[in-house]
Amino acid sequence: MKKILFSHSYFYMLDAKQWRIAEPYPPLMTITAASFMREEGYEVALFDVGLKSNPEELSDVLASYKPDFFVIFDDGFNYLTKMCLTSMREAAFQMQELAGKAGATVITCSSDSTDHTEKYLEHGANFIIKGEGELTLKELIDDLSVGGDGQSISGVCFKDGDAIKNTKPRGVNTQLDQLPQAAWDLVDVESYRKIWHTKSSNFYLNLATTRGCPYKCNWCAKPIYGNRYNTRSPKKVVDEIQFHVEQHNVRYFWMCDDIFGLKPGWVQDFRDELKNRNINISYKIQSRADLLLKEDNIDALVASGLDEAWIGAESGSQQILDAMDKGTTIEQIEQSTALLKKGGVKVAFFIQFGYLNETFEDIKKTIRLVLKLMPDKLGVSVSYPLPGTKFYEIVKGDLANKANWTDSDDLDMMFQNTYPPKFYKKLHRYLHQRFGIRRGWMAIGKVLKNPIKVRVSDLRQILAVGLHLPLSIISRMQLYRYSPLNK
Repeated sequence: MKKILFSHSYFYMLDAKQWRIAEPYPPLMTITAASFMREEGYEVALFDVGLKSNPEELSDVLASYKPDFFVIFDDGFNYLTKMCLTSMREAAFQMQELAGKAGATVITCSSDSTDHTEKYLEHGANFIIKGEGELTLKELIDDLSVGGDGQSISGVCFKDGDAIKNTKPRGVNTQLDQLPQAAWDLVDVESYRKIWHTKSSNFYLNLATTRGCPYKCNWCAKPIYGNRYNTRSPKKVVDEIQFHVEQHNVRYFWMCDDIFGLKPGWVQDFRDELKNRNINISYKIQSRADLLLKEDNIDALVASGLDEAWIGAESGSQQILDAMDKGTTIEQIEQSTALLKKGGVKVAFFIQFGYLNETFEDIKKTIRLVLKLMPDKLGVSVSYPLPGTKFYEIVKGDLANKANWTDSDDLDMMFQNTYPPKFYKKLHRYLHQRFGIRRGWMAIGKVLKNPIKVRVSDLRQILAVGLHLPLSIISRMQLYRYSPLNK
């Protein structure tokens, strides 16, 4: 029986920001592929780098396990892997080279290797899988296991002498229910739980109910699934939830779909399936403002346990949203936020500064929108050019010196825009400071209105005003160097 050692390239310890947040997730797509290959008759193991500090740790595993194949199968459900961070790329290169020296055939499937095939092939990969990976991986390893060269398998890339060759593309898998449940037995779930409990009383596990996104925001790359969107059935998803409830004592979940509940009627069926089995959970999602307003989606989401919704608000300027081909309106952002809050759901915004031709007036509109709607959480970034997007094609000429962030806290503006990179880093801090001040004033209002029900979190927010206020003044003064913030 041929042996496959699976891994991935997201080392949380190599990303200081994410390690401080202390909310690591197991590599869901990696262990799904491992489960699939095990069902196909291969022996599988996992070198889970999620909580490891150094790629060198792979050496001992290679020596003891002696795999025939070493497969880096990145967790495409984790948005962090789509950033193609250089720290993780270098770690992947090191693991590929170690595995090659140990005599294993090296196969890599990831967003980054899809975008940078030549680099990965130069650093030890024998094959790159492009697109959705499980079926391609099976066919490739089946072929290699009987002495084939893998060059007739759809969806792969390889070197032939000095030339890089791509086989014909593989179609998207539309039958997601036929894939087995992820091989959770390969993951040390308790180690992940311990990290979460250093900062939170709740421990979340990750689930995926869909693959892909049919929307066409022109800055969003889709190297694995393209613009297709396929779903698992509510029954299959609830089967997996029930497994985690019973086996891992987990009732908090991160639904890591790009867009949760897009298929009409899906969230209603999901709600009913949970109710019929008497399963109570809390979960968080990513969604769109316009989708949330369709049918009775918000009511169904609330009834099924939705606790937190991340909305891709992006900007408070309709002009910028339209330039992004976002397909949503400011009014929809306002309406969905109000309805979610009314249902007791925490609302979080993704905000993006620095899109092409963004003016200072656009920036002010974004700040005003955030301070008006006051989401519970903010994720603030700057426009990040990813290969394969219309946005990337426009700015790629400016990316000669740097085309990827080092880690998720890099936030460097890598192309020439309205203002220099330092401006956007200061702006990022300034918005968070203004947000913290506003939240503190709101907490003061709550305490004055009902001092008996004062909470520790309210007191913390009030005390934080003393920190955010002077810092915001300093940030404002620093921004004067680059733009007329006082106008």
